[in-house]
Amino acid sequence: MNIAIIGTGYVGLVTGACFAEFGLHVTAVDTDEERIAQLAKGEVPIYEPQLGEMLRRNQQQGRIQYTTDTARAVKESLVVFIAVGTPSRDDGSADLHYVEEVARTVATNLNGYKVIVTKSTVPVGTGRSIQKMIREENGNGSQGVFDVASNPEFLREGSAIEDFLRP
Repeated sequence: MNIAIIGTGYVGLVTGACFAEFGLHVTAVDTDEERIAQLAKGEVPIYEPQLGEMLRRNQQQGRIQYTTDTARAVKESLVVFIAVGTPSRDDGSADLHYVEEVARTVATNLNGYKVIVTKSTVPVGTGRSIQKMIREENGNGSQGVFDVASNPEFLREGSAIEDFLRP
């Protein structure tokens, strides 16, 4: 199965590495070209025990790749994880503009059934908002069959790999 992980921060990298470790084919996507180049060279920009070795091993075995081409990753994947930042606004609410940007990109690149999963920390109701946004952007066309799910973040820094592999 092909999975796209949109966002290569802490959550996205750990999620992608662990799914690759399970034997799935993962495309990790980010708009930061420097970060993608760094990852493609086997350099990991964050520290988490076992993460670097796991990413390098799965890259060598062809189970994880890195790109800035979100459209291609969406088209080639059955499952699309949204693992982008949701920084706090001045009033304390979550800034969802990165999540919404990914949802619009997914909508314009639906080429068959997809499962869109929010992994980012988002408020209640975001799944419905994403679903509505994708339907509106896609125009409910024949290529617009999809489901939206939520996979809340539960990883603890320093034990994230273990938490993911043995929840």
